[in-house]
Amino acid sequence: MFFDRPESGELAVLVHLELSAIDSPDDPREFEELALSAGADPVAFIFGQRATPDPKTFVGRGKLEEIQETVKKHGAELVIFDHTLSPSQERNIERELKCRVLDRTGLILDIFAQRARTHEGKLQVELAQLRHMSTRLVRGWTHLERQKGGIGLRGPGETQLETDRRLLRARIDSIEKRLDKVRRQREQGRRARSRAEVATVSLVGYTNAGKSTLFNRISSAEVYVRDQLFATLDPTMRRVELPNVGAMILADTVGFVSHLPHRLVEAFRATLEEAANATLLLHVVDAAAENRLHLIEEVQTVLEEIGAADLPHLLVYNKLDLLADAEPRIDRDDQGVPRAVWLSAATGAGCDLLVEAVAERLGQQMVSGALVIPPQHARLRAQLFEGNAVQGEDYRDNGDIELKVLLPRSELQRLMAQFRDVGNPPQWLPEDPDAEPKPEDWEVD
Repeated sequence: MFFDRPESGELAVLVHLELSAIDSPDDPREFEELALSAGADPVAFIFGQRATPDPKTFVGRGKLEEIQETVKKHGAELVIFDHTLSPSQERNIERELKCRVLDRTGLILDIFAQRARTHEGKLQVELAQLRHMSTRLVRGWTHLERQKGGIGLRGPGETQLETDRRLLRARIDSIEKRLDKVRRQREQGRRARSRAEVATVSLVGYTNAGKSTLFNRISSAEVYVRDQLFATLDPTMRRVELPNVGAMILADTVGFVSHLPHRLVEAFRATLEEAANATLLLHVVDAAAENRLHLIEEVQTVLEEIGAADLPHLLVYNKLDLLADAEPRIDRDDQGVPRAVWLSAATGAGCDLLVEAVAERLGQQMVSGALVIPPQHARLRAQLFEGNAVQGEDYRDNGDIELKVLLPRSELQRLMAQFRDVGNPPQWLPEDPDAEPKPEDWEVD
């Protein structure tokens, strides 16, 4: 875009090196899936091994010649590296191969640019692209690095490179301000849900683990689903009613991937904050993946980066239909608390167990019963309706209001604490006589 490059094509040569300095190398199959998701048509896959990358061209001279011959043989116009290249390495390789070169970060950015649908998603992708592009400006404008004189060429005293840097910074600042507004709007929504005691459950996991399929299954939504990497970029939220718990907000988020570019994590911060501020995380795992333990670790790494690693979470092993002789089930810890659910979002098998497990995790502190409210304390009725805690309402002959409620124990205690020292206070009639809180103990936790 900012310098003369050969026009890009669909035929691509993929390059993957195993570096001895890296303990856990990336899966080449995932790299190929990324290329296919971007719309490339791989004609060759070149492998190699090195102790450390070459500082000039990343690969050695011999491997570079092999890539050059492969490009000529297949008429490829694009070479994609399964690694992060520096701007100088990318430009040096392009000069040798006479074709366009893309690294892993650029590939993922291109996929994101194709998939973004909402205004917010497009802004986030553009911000990531501009930040990535800003490091590559200098190599694109080397032919314009000197100011020139002459009629019609005298300008404001800036080189073309300086002008583009200034315009780039202005655009980045503009997008960041707009995303800050989005972030504030999301924060207002979270505060409103918090006041209403509505739990937020976020789906997180490796890309293509089946989060959107599960989201559609639970919420009866129609989120875009496709068997490809990064099918979901734009966050989607739905209200779901859980038995014995009440309403919750279910959020579908962007999938993670190994070495997720840091610029993407920064750009998608407003979206990822939905996960970082969730009441419960549903970590969706592809149960049929051979390296599922490694994928779980990669997701945990990203969760740590966004500050969500310590949140309560429930493992969801999806794609059970791809495993032989596997049955849906709930795995529990020593205290009987659900820690993992095995299911198939595609067939629906085990999804009822997930709803049961989520209800258990969210409903551990829920209480249900009846509140008898004298007419002079009708403001309590309004507060309960505002918090969506009322399941039924009846009026007694003496004018008292009887509400059937379901809400967190701490919230009920907070509401009732304001009536400790008043005459004729509301009466709590628990559904279970042994249930907390007790009428004589309206203390705030």
